[in-house]
Amino acid sequence: MTGIVNKTEMLPIKDSSDVVFVRQRVRVWTTQLKFSLVEQTKVVTAASELGRNTLEHGGGGELEISEVVDGIRKGLRLKFSDKGPGIPDIKLALSDGYTSKQGMGLGLGGSKRLMNEFEIESTPGQGTTITVTRWK
Repeated sequence: MTGIVNKTEMLPIKDSSDVVFVRQRVRVWTTQLKFSLVEQTKVVTAASELGRNTLEHGGGGELEISEVVDGIRKGLRLKFSDKGPGIPDIKLALSDGYTSKQGMGLGLGGSKRLMNEFEIESTPGQGTTITVTRWK
């Protein structure tokens, strides 16, 4: 991941109301950073999917929201972390149509396509960290 972190905010993800709050806070950050409405929608959609995954698959965790700067460009970085069961096969989990529950199977792959940078670190039995960045 590129960029220097300017400021951050930490949010817990412990229940479904926290996922709603994650969406609201990400919208505020994208507005403050003057992302276009289309960019805001992409970032909020990715945050919603990843926040829901953190809760449903990871048993809850947290989100670190950061404003990042890389030269003249600014961006928003979202780092979702949990201490859940981990993702045993990341490549499979990123493939369209894959779902470990009853979803549409577009969450991780769709979130990856909505953002400019996407990184997963996962260890079975220890948890998962997904970091995404959208640049202006």
